[in-house]
Amino acid sequence: MATSFSPFTTSIIGSWPRTKEILIAQRKLRKGQMEQSDFDDLIERETARIIKIQDDLGLDVIVSGELSRDNYSSFVADRIGGVSMMSMDDIVDYIDDKKAFEDILSILDVPAISITNAICTGKLEYHPIAVNELKLLKKYTDKPVKITLPGPYLLTRSMWIPKLSKQGYASKEELGKDVVKILEQEIDNLQKLGVDIIQFDEPVLTEVVFTEGKPRSFMCAALSERKDPTEELEFAKSLIKPVLEHIDRSKSIASMHVCRGNWSNDESILLTGPYTPLLDLFENVSAEMLTLEFSTPRAGEISSLLGDEKISKDHIIGLGVENPRLHEAESTDFIVGKAKEALKYIPKERLFLNPDCGFATFSNRPVNKEEFIINKIKSLVDASHQLQAEYK
Repeated sequence: MATSFSPFTTSIIGSWPRTKEILIAQRKLRKGQMEQSDFDDLIERETARIIKIQDDLGLDVIVSGELSRDNYSSFVADRIGGVSMMSMDDIVDYIDDKKAFEDILSILDVPAISITNAICTGKLEYHPIAVNELKLLKKYTDKPVKITLPGPYLLTRSMWIPKLSKQGYASKEELGKDVVKILEQEIDNLQKLGVDIIQFDEPVLTEVVFTEGKPRSFMCAALSERKDPTEELEFAKSLIKPVLEHIDRSKSIASMHVCRGNWSNDESILLTGPYTPLLDLFENVSAEMLTLEFSTPRAGEISSLLGDEKISKDHIIGLGVENPRLHEAESTDFIVGKAKEALKYIPKERLFLNPDCGFATFSNRPVNKEEFIINKIKSLVDASHQLQAEYK
């Protein structure tokens, strides 16, 4: 049976800043200057350390920190056949509207060589994606654990570049079908080992609804051409729903994480808008848990989500109560206040507490530092304990 969680369960979203040693090792490994076994040993040591920090600070659900990943989506290029790792600098040659693409990079201050993307260049072939991360988690903690994976819509959108991807698939839709199959195989392998929460990240959903009629957002390497937003959300739903439905709910919670971008400390360039345009999708993709950004005004009012009766009745909410990009820790009063606002709509048993997003979406461009993250976790855990005492 799936783990039973207490009210106000705490966790972080997924990513943790990599040390300088890991970043150097990643470069050496890619250049063939380091043995895979030596890299794996380093990742295990650092993962064990990150797990201990989370455990000692009192988080209820533990994550791996995603330390071996280049970024939270492109790392699949190392773990799925038919996918190639490319920098934005490499990709620009294959983009039809080069000027628009370069404008996006310029507006959002993203160096073209500093961020990589996984591009489909042939037929996909399954290999384990996060199975080794789960093995490390279970080796170093007895607490409930969460595995994070890029969602099927994010992967399909970001991997599809027609001039390259048509070597394997006639269309983005055909690619999407195989992405779903790949993730279903991964779910099977994760659940065989035992995992308490499987979280799929779908930040590109906000790029669909919050940039209509505005300059396009880079939004986590969402490169392929969008259709009409309504049509695009239907496409997203067709990919997300079968993947989440594939999760055996007697073994794991099926979670979907959505934010508004996490590549910069400059809040002014990140997306803004309430979840209202996504309510229909949220209601119909079979996500048992919605893990969402709510600590900043950019996310809109909590009522814009939980005022929807189907959402408040049927879902666990992972409430974002901390901005991962700010160094200063949120006060316990702020976190408790956000939680109490949510409690107007949902029972305490279905309220989890977490930051808005990860702390290091891109390996070489983390949005925060470990010393500040530790203070944020302390604040998160203290607020949870205060709420548990008040709502016995």
